[in-house]
Amino acid sequence: MIDVMVSTKNMTRNEWLDFRKCGIGGSDVAIICGLNKYKAPLQLWMEKTGQLEPEEAGEPAYWGNVMEPIIRNEFANKTGFKVDIINSILRHPVHTFMLANVDGIVLGENGKKSIFEAKTASAYKVEQWVDNKIPEEYMLQIQHYMAVTGFSSTYIAALIGGNKFIYKLIERDDELIDMIIQLEYNFWNSVESNVPPDVDGSESCSNLMNKLYPSAENKSKIILPSEALPLIEQYNSAKEQEKLFSEMKDEASNKLKVMLGENETGIINDITVSWKNVISERIDTKRFKTEVPEIYDYYVSKTSSRRFTIK
Repeated sequence: MIDVMVSTKNMTRNEWLDFRKCGIGGSDVAIICGLNKYKAPLQLWMEKTGQLEPEEAGEPAYWGNVMEPIIRNEFANKTGFKVDIINSILRHPVHTFMLANVDGIVLGENGKKSIFEAKTASAYKVEQWVDNKIPEEYMLQIQHYMAVTGFSSTYIAALIGGNKFIYKLIERDDELIDMIIQLEYNFWNSVESNVPPDVDGSESCSNLMNKLYPSAENKSKIILPSEALPLIEQYNSAKEQEKLFSEMKDEASNKLKVMLGENETGIINDITVSWKNVISERIDTKRFKTEVPEIYDYYVSKTSSRRFTIK
């Protein structure tokens, strides 16, 4: 028996976003697992606790919504299976913080029901869909949906590059689901107890810091807490190691360049080493500014950012 939290039939997008704050949705799982390079767990936590407004859906999400009924119809035509649309936010009967907004329910062979999930993908990501593979964030999403609904399978259909349609049947993985439930439980506990996840070194977390603190007050200064000292030591140690590994990398590349000499490509076993000619065109901004300053001033754009240093 599917547990319906609320109908979405006449729901506005803002209302839908408000209900999403009441729990963890399928697209949140990869973020919680630290596998989303665009959003850190801390940012998701701030959204769930109402400290940060959710970002507006971008172009990929927009076109995903536009193409969803087309992908659903193509799947039905290819398979002969009926796909029912579920205009509801579903929730786990026990772990009520686990929510699901599925794209449909497939009525398959012998009346077996499966979840339906529609996706669009760039042609540049086609390798993520070869053989039995699907992108890991989608695997987490549909396993989350199967956890919420109790279903044992999901059909995921994708339109890749606008002209390649595929669909795959993904079976329920209870071992993975148990791990997902535990991670989501820990995250939701941090939401309810108002204890934020740790700041980490991911690109998404760095982007969040830049978003939260885009500028500094001029000549402002504070006394840092004692906890800053081990972090400064960690930073300086990592910086030294980074320098060492960078020099090791440069040494290896320079020795390989000696071996290549005037040749463009070298091969050993199944490895190809290349040192190709590259022609680059760049504007001489210094000369441009000197010779035609009025045009330079018209086209130049200034951006503000913060530079982090430890001395």
